[in-house]
Amino acid sequence: MTLEEKLKAFQNHEISLDDMMNSVRGTKSILDTTLDIQREERTGLAETVYGAGKTKEQIFDIIQELKKHQQTVLVTRVEDQTSLWLQSQLPELRRCSQGQTLLFGQPGEWKSLNEIGIIVAGTSDKTVAEECLLSLEAFGHKAKLYMDVGVAGLHRLLNRLSELRKHKQLIVIAGMEGALCSVVAGLVKSPVIAVPTSVGYGSHLNGITPLLGMLNSCSPGISVVNIDNGYGAAVVAAKTTDVFSAK
Repeated sequence: MTLEEKLKAFQNHEISLDDMMNSVRGTKSILDTTLDIQREERTGLAETVYGAGKTKEQIFDIIQELKKHQQTVLVTRVEDQTSLWLQSQLPELRRCSQGQTLLFGQPGEWKSLNEIGIIVAGTSDKTVAEECLLSLEAFGHKAKLYMDVGVAGLHRLLNRLSELRKHKQLIVIAGMEGALCSVVAGLVKSPVIAVPTSVGYGSHLNGITPLLGMLNSCSPGISVVNIDNGYGAAVVAAKTTDVFSAK
């Protein structure tokens, strides 16, 4: 609901003075949390809840409040037991198969008919991939997953190349040495958003190795987000698509 719509609703006695004042301030405080309820109006994307470090009760209260102001509520980095409890309290809450990302509500019409491709090096990277996929859905964008197409078996990627080239944007998620994004960027016209993951052994350094490899890629046209940040990659892809679709 835009500020103009809220003013009309207040004029028609459909919302309280307290709700109207919160809309003007752009925030809503509940206990020790201050919610940014006008973020979607300012930035195009509604506030997302970062679940790590929050109790299940805190997350529940935040969802209950945010759903009054926005069509979808996305929660990332939720512990497994917390996500199960939240789903028992909110049956309409969708929980990805790995359980760390939750989505309340459904987006309206898709903002773009162009699916965003998400290329995933290995099954071990699936948690990050699901965070990315569900985030894009919350933002109103379709996406398609290409699982387990890492460089150790390059034919797996090449077998999907004709499909990959149809996407106007690609997100590449990889751990180990992070080479997948360089290979993809050298084969497609689309811009590539690279996500290094913490999947790997020893000198992989919990994602530092693929992060540095992606930043130093020889292939042009790659932007890189932080380690395991599927949400961040989704934000970049969604905003870029929104801006260019509006022209």
